[in-house]
Amino acid sequence: MIPISVGYAVPDFELPSTGNKLFRLMDFRGSYVVLYFYPKDNTPGCTQEGQTFRDNIDRFTALNAVIVGVSRDTVRVHEGFKAKQEFPFELLSDSDETLCHLFDVIKLKNMYGKQVRGIARSTFLVDPDGVLVCEWRKVKVKGHSDEILEALDKLAGERL
Repeated sequence: MIPISVGYAVPDFELPSTGNKLFRLMDFRGSYVVLYFYPKDNTPGCTQEGQTFRDNIDRFTALNAVIVGVSRDTVRVHEGFKAKQEFPFELLSDSDETLCHLFDVIKLKNMYGKQVRGIARSTFLVDPDGVLVCEWRKVKVKGHSDEILEALDKLAGERL
């Protein structure tokens, strides 16, 4: 599978989601979709990242954007994480790494002196027509949601 790149349509996909749902990208045509990939539920950085999206949800909604978190965790684990953190958005389970490979976020990482395969924290912005318009790789959590909001502000202005 060839990874997706900015300026190209994102193929429709389906993944199991919190809320006992099946998430289909096609169902969100007409809205911006913020897909944020993170390594693991209930870890400090991933918790903080989700909290910043949660705390800014009204600003994202006002810009016609839907937030969606993606990791390899199971839906069951996602449900607990979402409830504990009171996330007002869905978390998708990509246990077979299909979406991770499409967005090329699986990387070798060093952990305690060992190389392990894992998700590199990354975010992708899909426009209302289903085209990938922005990507952020090697994300640092602090200030990241503000970067996305700035991009959305700019894009919303261009669409008027």
